[in-house]
Amino acid sequence: MDGLDAMETVRAADRIIHDVGAAWMLDPATPERGKQAGYDNPYAFYFAGRAGVLGDVDAGVVAAALGWFPAPVVRLFWDEGVAVAGAREAARRYGATCAAWGRDHIGDAGGERLCELAGRVVDAAEGSGLPLFCGWRAEPLADDVPARTAQLVHVLREWRGALHLVATTAAGLAPLEAVLAGSNEDRARFLGWRGDLPDCSALKGRRAEAEETTDRLAAAVYERALSPAERAEFAELVRAVGAAALG
Repeated sequence: MDGLDAMETVRAADRIIHDVGAAWMLDPATPERGKQAGYDNPYAFYFAGRAGVLGDVDAGVVAAALGWFPAPVVRLFWDEGVAVAGAREAARRYGATCAAWGRDHIGDAGGERLCELAGRVVDAAEGSGLPLFCGWRAEPLADDVPARTAQLVHVLREWRGALHLVATTAAGLAPLEAVLAGSNEDRARFLGWRGDLPDCSALKGRRAEAEETTDRLAAAVYERALSPAERAEFAELVRAVGAAALG
């Protein structure tokens, strides 16, 4: 492969980045490590750990930054989680769990080169309107390659997720509308939405518009961060990490 354009890079890498990031958060070992770190409730560990980079803020701020969850659910588990050791310490412990998962599942896939290229993408991203991404970008990375790879994949996933939240808002979609227009009701239930859910099938066009905007915003960063040859290399290394971590 001689090179990739920026949009080809989005299509080749971003889904794998999403899936690898989801794999460590949903791995049964993650809440078990959370319990060892003092969080008996895995949901409290998730919300306080993932959003702890925002600092000592009200749960309403967390709900705005995360986007897809019902605000009462966020408040319930955020307040419980930060009561354990505070917000920033929760993020530190959550990041350490990500690093440990990388050591268990990624090994040398991707290697130093992926860390270098991913770091350049992360550094090139504009952070305006992306507080959760910026919070994770500011966190220190582990020294060893498997752990650092997992952490950088997590940061890239937060970047894509934050861009998508901006894009769905720009398309005029509330979080629940975006979820329901893009998938079935099961996804909304998984995220904590209860009661009667609205029919959002008429909003699928807006959801598609938001996906296109997200891709375009991500592609602009790949364009300025990496050359065509580096983008192809980045995509291949991301695929290697996906193969190692996802099987």
